[in-house]
Amino acid sequence: MPTDQQLAYELLRRTDYGRVATSMRALPFLAVARHVVVDGRILLRMHRGFDYHQACAGSVVAYGADNLSTETERDGQWTVQFVGQCETITPTTAELHLFGPAPHYVDGDLFDPVYLGIDPQMSTVHTLTGRPAAAPARSCSASRAGG
Repeated sequence: MPTDQQLAYELLRRTDYGRVATSMRALPFLAVARHVVVDGRILLRMHRGFDYHQACAGSVVAYGADNLSTETERDGQWTVQFVGQCETITPTTAELHLFGPAPHYVDGDLFDPVYLGIDPQMSTVHTLTGRPAAAPARSCSASRAGG
């Protein structure tokens, strides 16, 4: 049986996009991003033209994904969230390949990619199923200060 953190990564790998949350000008902020998981890090690809990456880089962010728009008999519905330090990165050729093709346009502008990496300190999994689950919510932490 996988650990809670392994389950969180496994579920994250089942979808291509999620949402990164941080604060921008002291207000909560949420932006869509393409993600891949490499060696326990979550790598993001976003559009540089919005400058959202500047609010994320150097900050602690939350990154979440889900399958709430679909339901599968095997898995039910789930959400995962990771919290950790985010930095701008230069992906390797192999990492770029994992992202797959980028969109050509975003809101009518040419897509200009920027890449971020998150080193998760905490992850959480929640599941919604038609049958009782072994545990109603799963939470894990890669490391906790003082704990």
